[in-house]
Amino acid sequence: MFENFELRHIPALFTATVMTFGGMWSFFDARAAMLEFGLPDRIASTPAANAVMHINNARTTSFGICMYTLYFRNELVACDTILAILGAYAGLVDSYVVWKEGNPRKAAFRLVSSGLLSAVGFAGWTAGR
Repeated sequence: MFENFELRHIPALFTATVMTFGGMWSFFDARAAMLEFGLPDRIASTPAANAVMHINNARTTSFGICMYTLYFRNELVACDTILAILGAYAGLVDSYVVWKEGNPRKAAFRLVSSGLLSAVGFAGWTAGR
């Protein structure tokens, strides 16, 4: 299963793991998942926000499963593409929303970490280009 594993694959596997299993968290405790994401309690405690979080996280989990599938098929260029695009676009949007909702520390963390993962993807690190 991991016969082709190399250390340079860690960012893609880390991302796949966080997205797959982190995306499932809201089904067990949506409020805690929203707080960890960086949203304020006034949003996380709103029952209507739970449905939105569940819908969003189903897509997040799907991306994580796609990353695993592509990795185990040895389609490492595709893994890099997902890292690059998700890290750049979703990371930027996530950071902006969290910043606007009053959590600049979490927003900065999201921006830096997603930016690093995006750079790994754009560099083709997983595929070894």
